[in-house]
Order: sequence, then structure tokens, then C-alpha cells
Amino acid sequence: MKIVEFIKKEFEGWGKYERIIFPLEILLIVLISIYMKDKTAALISAICGICATILAGKGKISCYFFGMMANICYSYISFKNSLWGNLGLNMLYYFPMQFVGIAKWKNHLKKETQEIYKTSLNIKEKIIYISIAIIGSICTYFILKYFNDLNPSIDAITTVLSIIAFILTVKRCIEQWYCWTIVNALCVLMWIDAYAKGSQCFATILMWSTYLVLGIYFWHSWRKEIKNY
Repeated sequence: MKIVEFIKKEFEGWGKYERIIFPLEILLIVLISIYMKDKTAALISAICGICATILAGKGKISCYFFGMMANICYSYISFKNSLWGNLGLNMLYYFPMQFVGIAKWKNHLKKETQEIYKTSLNIKEKIIYISIAIIGSICTYFILKYFNDLNPSIDAITTVLSIIAFILTVKRCIEQWYCWTIVNALCVLMWIDAYAKGSQCFATILMWSTYLVLGIYFWHSWRKEIKNY
């Protein structure tokens, strides 16, 4: 597929309000971040991250390209704020998984809109993932605490749930949005705490807050689409 045709397909299937609201969200974050004199890395991470989330919610494979750029910037921010769980998560897992996502999604795209076909887990799979999340979070907490993580409890939960959520994203499962919603809510609290302690990361707070809203929106959108299959 030619580049121009690919880009055109990525803009197909968008609702009237989505075409207005999504760009406004990004513009608002840019303006507020400039006003708050945020770090450049935080602003770029926020813009790329939100673009990646919106495109993933629409089932567009281009989400992974924005995801790569967001990973690099967010890793730098995590390093500067001693959030080792988030740093390792982004550099050692998220970044290479972007390539896995591209490889998996390209085989499940609708010809008309180039959007992915959505799926859902069965009961047995849900129980397995929930068990892994609980055990993994407990183990990760003690590891992060040993390395003097700034916020080991929240960082542990968000790290483990993010790993599971990304696997579910690659598998095109609606349950990813449950995980992302929990992660996003906890990350808002974590970065508010970092901001209160002097970190210039207001754009990051806005980014995670936007993720939270988008996660709920796309869960509702995917649920309606799956019911129509």
C-alpha cells in the first residue's frame, strides 16, 4: 500500500465528533503545557502518547509508530523521576512490543477501513490474567521497594497491569481497556505526587488524565462494535 493511500485509510471510519474533539484535546494539552512551562520531553511524550491511544482505540495500526516515540520520551521522564518500574517497562517491553503489535495487527485489518477486528476473552482466560496481575504486582512491589523506587506500590501495579494490557492490545481484546483504565487512574495519582514534589511534568498529568477518559470511551465503543459481529 502506498504511503498516501495508507494515510488516507487511517483517517477513514472517524465519527463527526471524534474529528473535532480528539484534535482539540491535543491542542489543549499543548497550550496548557506551554503555559505551565513544562519540559519538552513531557510535552512530546504527551502528544505522541495521546495520538497512539486514539489511533489504538480506532483500531489503526499507525498507533504503534506514535507509541514508539512516546516510549522514548516517557522513558526519559521516568528516569529523571526515579520511577524505575515505568522506565524498565517502556524501554524493555513497550518499545519492542510495538513491532510485535504491527506484525500481529496487519493480519487482522478490515479491507474497507484498515481497522482491526476486535475480540474478547473467555471466562477461563479472564481468571488466568487476573491471577497473574495479582501475583505479579505483589512480587514487583518488593523488587521496586528494594531498589528505592519513589512510589513502589502504584509503580508495581501499573507496571504489571500495563504489561498485561499491552498483550491484550496486541491480541485485540476489549479487556485491555479495563486494565488501561486502572493503570491510567493510578498514573494520574502517581504523577500528581511527583508534580507536588517539584517535577515539571504537568503535561504528563494531563496525558494520563486524557488516557483515562479515552480508555472509558473506547471500552464503550469496542463493546458496541463487538456486539454487532
